[in-house]
Amino acid sequence: MRKGIHPEYGPVVFRDRAAGYAFLTRSTLAARVPADRTVEWEDGRTYPVVDVEVSHVSHPFYTGTARVLDTAGRVERFERRYGGRERS
Repeated sequence: MRKGIHPEYGPVVFRDRAAGYAFLTRSTLAARVPADRTVEWEDGRTYPVVDVEVSHVSHPFYTGTARVLDTAGRVERFERRYGGRERS
């Protein structure tokens, strides 16, 4: 690899505050996290932390709480309200 063209790659904690879940991984975001945004991890070291809105712990698809929409009913209701499409 050429020197000086690649972003810094280091350990980062991603934290899902809604679910109270965090995991440690490596990312190029490590260089862009402000110095005051750190958290002490289970190993006793301090790592930069990135707060995320949704993770696999809180996403409705992965938790099984996703709702299935009744699209057939919506189409029928639209056609009743605005008239069906003329077919030839």
